[in-house]
Amino acid sequence: MSLTPAQIAAYHRDGFVTAPGIFAAEANALQQECDRLTGLQHLMDSNNIRCRWQDHAETGECRFDCFDPVIDISPVCERIAREPLLSDMAAQLYGEPAFLFKDKLIFKPSGAKGYDMHQDFISWQGFPESFMTVIVAIDPSDASSGATEVFPGYHQKGYLSPRDGDYHQLDEKLVDLTTGVTLDLQPGDVAFFSGFTPHRSAANKSEHSRRLLYLSFNAASDGGDLRASHYEYFHGWLQERYADYGKTETYFR
Repeated sequence: MSLTPAQIAAYHRDGFVTAPGIFAAEANALQQECDRLTGLQHLMDSNNIRCRWQDHAETGECRFDCFDPVIDISPVCERIAREPLLSDMAAQLYGEPAFLFKDKLIFKPSGAKGYDMHQDFISWQGFPESFMTVIVAIDPSDASSGATEVFPGYHQKGYLSPRDGDYHQLDEKLVDLTTGVTLDLQPGDVAFFSGFTPHRSAANKSEHSRRLLYLSFNAASDGGDLRASHYEYFHGWLQERYADYGKTETYFR
């Protein structure tokens, strides 16, 4: 299975493309693995920088939301992340070999808030300009469950925030909000989008979680295998940011 010329052209034109049913046969295994991972309560600590947290949209309750990284604690997620088919598709979009750069599993339980407009690229030294996000849907993802909404064409303008090494939300005035495309995905569907593609997500108003495996790639000519060096830098950056707010007992496990 490979991407068609039309899909490749759409990616370069719009900054995103979807590929239905790629991992449909793996969807049940991924769902069961998510259930297993939610049992790893010893990892779900607010000081563990592997974990991310998100408020409930209505009550404000802070709840567990994400493992980042995830493939070192999940053989199923690692199998998907390392699947040659996926890296081959990324390579088709690059026109050269692709390397896995990052991996995270976002659970987004019912009621969880969404994410404001942003681009995934961050102007850290050595961060690959070729950064590409790949979503593997585990649950149905649509407008009611807070699916990712992308804004086509803006990737061609590159990074729209200051290149100062910090994470930035994107001013929505820079984007025509009427052009947004919701990535409606069924379990096993895959979506690719550029690190420069503006996107956001709304709250999960459905009664089920919207679990997505988020994988990131970079082109071979843009640093090669950077995953280990990325996480080394990322963990140090996170701990510095936490320390700025007085949180000094963080660790990674």
